[in-house]
Amino acid sequence: MSDLKNRERFTSTLDKRLLIELQKLSGETMIPMSKLIDKAIEQLLKDYGRLK
Repeated sequence: MSDLKNRERFTSTLDKRLLIELQKLSGETMIPMSKLIDKAIEQLLKDYGRLK
């Protein structure tokens, strides 16, 4: 198993429609789903004033 120095595993569930679109986007852009999720969560936290 790879060494996750700056990452933490977690488990969650997604709306099926969102997961399908996320998988398509990842395939089209060649950006891993984990990176796309990082970007989405980072933007959400900025929107709520939790990150600058």
